Amino acid sequence: MSAVETVVRLAYLAAATCFVLGLHLMNAPATARRGNHLSIAGMTVAVAATLVLLADSGGTTPTGWTVLAAGAAVGTVAGLWGARSVPMTAMPQLVSLFNAVGGGAAALVAVPELLPPAEAASVRVPAALDVAIGAVTFAGSLVAAGKLAGVVPGRPVVFPGARLAGGALAVAAAVAGGVLIYGYGGGAALAVLAGTALVFGVALVLPIGGADMPVVISLLNACTGTAVAMAGLATGNSVLVVAGALVGASGAILTGLMAAAMNRSLGAILLGGYGTGDGTGGPAGPAGAAVRAVSADDVAIQLGYARRVVVVPGYGLAAAQAQYALHELASVLAARGTEVTYAIHPVAGRMPGHMNVLLAEANVPYPDMRELDAANAELPLADVALVVGANDVTNPAARRPGNAISGMPILDVDRAAAVIVLKRSMGHGYAGLDNELYTDPKTGMLFADARAGLTALTAAVKTLVG
Repeated sequence: MSAVETVVRLAYLAAATCFVLGLHLMNAPATARRGNHLSIAGMTVAVAATLVLLADSGGTTPTGWTVLAAGAAVGTVAGLWGARSVPMTAMPQLVSLFNAVGGGAAALVAVPELLPPAEAASVRVPAALDVAIGAVTFAGSLVAAGKLAGVVPGRPVVFPGARLAGGALAVAAAVAGGVLIYGYGGGAALAVLAGTALVFGVALVLPIGGADMPVVISLLNACTGTAVAMAGLATGNSVLVVAGALVGASGAILTGLMAAAMNRSLGAILLGGYGTGDGTGGPAGPAGAAVRAVSADDVAIQLGYARRVVVVPGYGLAAAQAQYALHELASVLAARGTEVTYAIHPVAGRMPGHMNVLLAEANVPYPDMRELDAANAELPLADVALVVGANDVTNPAARRPGNAISGMPILDVDRAAAVIVLKRSMGHGYAGLDNELYTDPKTGMLFADARAGLTALTAAVKTLVG
C-alpha cells in the first residue's frame, strides 16, 4: 500500500467518524446544527480524499475529470438553489427529490460492476442489490415528491390487479438479479433488473395516500442509505459503506417510530394508504352537533389572561407560512408572563421533524418544543390549547375503535381547560374523518387563514389586553 493510499484510508476513517458523531448530535434539536456541520465536514474530507486517490492512480482521463467537474458544478448549483429558494412548505418534496438523486446515483455506481468482464460473485451480489434498491428508491421518491407537490394525485391510486402486477415485477427483478449474480445476461439482464425495479418503485408508492407520506419519506430515506452501502461494498469503498449504513439504519428506525406514531403497521402502509390530503369543506362532528365560532377579540382576551398556553402546530401552519406570526404572538404573550410551549406530534406536517424545523426557522427556542409524551403531560395543566392548522393528530376519535385512526397516539388537546382551533374551514384532514374536537363545548373555532388569524390575534392582544 502506497503512502497516498494510507493517507486516503485515514481520511476515510476520519470522515466516517464525523458521520457517526454528526448523526449522534442530530439526536437533539439544540445540537442538530452542529451535527449537520460536522457531517458536511466529513463528506468534504471524503470527496477530497477520493479525488486525491483518482489523481494518484492516473486512471482518469481529461474527459473524465471534465465530466466530474461539470457534475460537481451542476450538483452544487442545484443544491444551493434548492436549499435557499424552496419554501419550507415545499421542503418535504425537496427531501424526496434528494432521496431520488441519492438512490439513482448509487444505482449508477454499481452498473459497471455488473457488465462484462464479470466481477467476482462477492461484488456482483451487492452490485445487483444496489441497482435494484437504488432504482426502486429513485422512482418511488419521484412519485412521492409528485404527490406532495400535487403533480400526482395525493389519494391512493389503485387499479385492479395492482398487487399481482407488483408481485410479478418483484419476481422479474429477482430473476434478472439472479442471472447477473451468476455472471450471465450482461446488459440485457441489467436492463431488465433496472427497468422492473423502476416500475416497481412507481407501483409501490402510487397506492399510498397522503396521510402516510411521513412514513414513506422515512422508508425511502432508509432505502437510499441501503443502496449507498451496497455501492460501497460493490466498489470496495469503506466510507460509502459507513455513510450508507448510518443513513439506512437511522431511516429504518425512524420509519418504525413514525409508523408506531400512526398506530399502523409498515405492511398496511405499503399495501395501500388512506387519505387524500387536507379537506376544504364539509361538516365536522356528529350530525347536528353545535360548533362555537369565536372572534379574534374573544380569543385575544382569553390568551392574554391565560397563565399557560400550549400551541399545537400542524400542516396548516406551514401551508400559510405563519410560523413567524405565531412566534410574534407567543412573544407578546410571554412578555405578559404567560408560559407558552409547543406540542409537536411525530407525524404533524408532511415529513419527520417538519414542525420542529418550521418553528426553529422562526427562532422558537428549542426548549419550548415538547414531544408527544411531554406535551400530553402538560396539556391538562394548560389554560388554553391553541391548535393552528392541525387536524387528525388532535382528534379524540382515535381513542375509540372502529375508525381509520383508532389507536393512533394523539395530542390530548381536549384535556386543556379551553381549546381554540384556528382553521380556514370545517374541512377534515388526511384520514377523511370529522374531528370530534371541533364540537366539544370547550372548543372555540376561529375561522381564518393561519397567518392572517395569528396576526389579528397579536394585534388584538396588544390593543385589548395591553
